[in-house]
Amino acid sequence: MRKPLEGLIVLEFSQFLAGPSAGLKLADLGARVIKIERPGVGEACRQLSIKDLFLDKSSLLFHTINRNKESYAANLKDPQDLERIKKLIAIADIMTHNFRPGVMEKVGLTFKDVLKMNPKIIYGVITGYGNKGPWAHKPGQDLLVQSLSGLTWLSGKHSQGPVPFGLAVADLMCGNHFVQGLLAALLKRAKTQKGVLVELSLLESALDVQFEALTIYLNNGGKLIDRADVEGNAHAFLSAPYGIYQTSDGYLALAMGDLMLLGETLALDFKKYEQKQTWFLERPAIRKSIQTRLLNHTTAHWLDLLRKKGFWCEKVFDYDVLNAQSFMEDLQLKQSILHADSTTMVTTRCPIKIDGEILIAPKAAPQVGEDNAKINEQFKCH
Repeated sequence: MRKPLEGLIVLEFSQFLAGPSAGLKLADLGARVIKIERPGVGEACRQLSIKDLFLDKSSLLFHTINRNKESYAANLKDPQDLERIKKLIAIADIMTHNFRPGVMEKVGLTFKDVLKMNPKIIYGVITGYGNKGPWAHKPGQDLLVQSLSGLTWLSGKHSQGPVPFGLAVADLMCGNHFVQGLLAALLKRAKTQKGVLVELSLLESALDVQFEALTIYLNNGGKLIDRADVEGNAHAFLSAPYGIYQTSDGYLALAMGDLMLLGETLALDFKKYEQKQTWFLERPAIRKSIQTRLLNHTTAHWLDLLRKKGFWCEKVFDYDVLNAQSFMEDLQLKQSILHADSTTMVTTRCPIKIDGEILIAPKAAPQVGEDNAKINEQFKCH
């Protein structure tokens, strides 16, 4: 199958997670993504380990988000290397970077500079907090952005204080937004035949993810988020019974549902909650009653009972249980990546299907400068 972005060339100057995760999506959709790295040490993420896991001298994190790409090593401060990079820019469709403001100005690779080399270039930039104002030069790091954007007040319960997400959610959502902007720019270029500048910041992306919560705050007299002080909170703005509950042998998740019917199903007296607004106002007390009841039987017992009454509910899986589920194989949710030394790495695949085809890409992340000779020859960058 011919993938939708085949034929497009992307030069990725981006580092760490947000920009490279966008490049990964573009690569899985068929684009040729050439990662521009420093000679020798390569991109900084190569040494950013998670649980101290490495594969051929680069972190497992780097391998996860840089598979299916090529590596071109170049020192942007070296005049000869810079000239080679400019030749690549002249034939590229997309160029991305996440350097702090001022870096590309120093090497002469701003959007205005690049337009002179390639009038149809799509130039994508990710910053931490935009390129103007007192925040422009502050470090755009995921935990910091989570903390100052309000995200950490959405999870957990009131008595816990701020709770960060267990993933680099600001980086990863920014990467997804970046892909949307780059694809929109491709459509605009097709209409205008002109280059397009795409700009995004981690902060803007983190705020967009919270459009629901922020809209409520801005239109509700500025009332702060009220996380009920009860275990298993799942959404700060939804009424009981929504949440996660412990059973005698595990946990189950219970989505929206009619509280009166739930009371009948669980043999709980909820008559005092007949007024629907109490389902939100009294949610701590309601959820504690449900929790006490569910501790009396197993997860399987409650799932069977609740499903018969039409409630949306599921068992809470950890990764061991998740990995054992048949849908992992049925949906082909994992793929194996083959490295040059014949070792393999198992990872997730692109979640998108095109014309019914799963987008599998077994190419491993490249070593630093692995593709210099091939690219120099192909694009006459000698």
